[in-house]
Amino acid sequence: MTRELRTVSAGEPLELMVGLREALAGVGPALLPVPGLVPALALAGGTLVPRRVAVVIETSGSTSVPKRVMLGTDALLSSASAGAVALGGAGQWLLALPAHYIAGVQVLVRSIAAQTTPVVLPGGHFDLVGFLSGAERLAEPLRYTSLVPAQLARLVAAADDDRRLLAALRRFTGILVGGQAVPVGLLARAADLHLRVVRSYGSSETAGGCVYDGLPIGDTEVRAVDGQLEISGSVLAEGYLGDPDLTTERFGQARGVRWYRTGDLGDVDPASGLVRVLGRLDNVIISGGEKVSLDAVERVVRSLPGLAEAVAVAGDDDRWGQVPVVVVPFPADWPASSPATVGPEPLDRVRAATGAVLGPAARPARLVFVAAIPMLASGKPDRQELARLAGAAKK
Repeated sequence: MTRELRTVSAGEPLELMVGLREALAGVGPALLPVPGLVPALALAGGTLVPRRVAVVIETSGSTSVPKRVMLGTDALLSSASAGAVALGGAGQWLLALPAHYIAGVQVLVRSIAAQTTPVVLPGGHFDLVGFLSGAERLAEPLRYTSLVPAQLARLVAAADDDRRLLAALRRFTGILVGGQAVPVGLLARAADLHLRVVRSYGSSETAGGCVYDGLPIGDTEVRAVDGQLEISGSVLAEGYLGDPDLTTERFGQARGVRWYRTGDLGDVDPASGLVRVLGRLDNVIISGGEKVSLDAVERVVRSLPGLAEAVAVAGDDDRWGQVPVVVVPFPADWPASSPATVGPEPLDRVRAATGAVLGPAARPARLVFVAAIPMLASGKPDRQELARLAGAAKK
């Protein structure tokens, strides 16, 4: 059995929530949320999806071509239920992320499941004043929000000098942070402020975060196969719209259990079950015949003073084939001209630190400063644009 898929604007999340409630109940069409304002529930070309599919999410495509992920009602509600149990109960949410990505959609699904009305940041734009105003409008005893690391970093930095903002942040029962790795220093600063930050790991294919602070929630199971993390459980997507080959490649059966191959490098501690994510399989380069994880390079560089926003990308090299290149925003007291390379001293420090931890092949070839790190609407760095900027700085 099938049902119609309709495109709906995510520009008005509370209106989207009305259609989402009907989709989850099986009395309305499946929804494909898109950014911007389009006529509510405009037809998506008469596309049909399996009856159990409630939502289709288009991924950000930060490192590859975007995909359309089909999520069933059971997966979305299972995720919401498991999250509520792990966080300490259902409550009211502050929506600070775009509603056309899974993290934003799940705020709406959790609100539907909890029978609460989320507070939505005006215009879907994140700023400190709007966040504080929204946080102070939350009325339920249990209060939550979902952020990306860059948003948390801005809040933590401002809370040092803003007692009103700090008080509002401390009233959250839980602050989910996901979408990418969270710097250890940022977590430490949040802990010093007595904020309950919960690291979330997952993807559109798992209906959002399914691992909290390294531990699977609900009936989720995680294993590592040849160094790649695989996930099973009721949160798994049905597959990819219009791409059966990719569905077969990423979702497989083993002894009657369906597993999703994440494309993430990682391991699982056999004693504690703690999941450790080490980076993306597709974010590995071959430099001089050696494999180098750009995610690992990024983690080391971000631990250095003043480089917390650094992003590692691949650069072409006549001798080594590819080399790591680190892109960072200009310090606030520097005149910004974009993009630009810098002298040997800062680069030498970065190369020394990276080489000491990861070996000579991982040492960045260049340190490129830009006016600002380009970001996708999901809050992730736009790595394709960063690679272009890094290449432009070499010329």
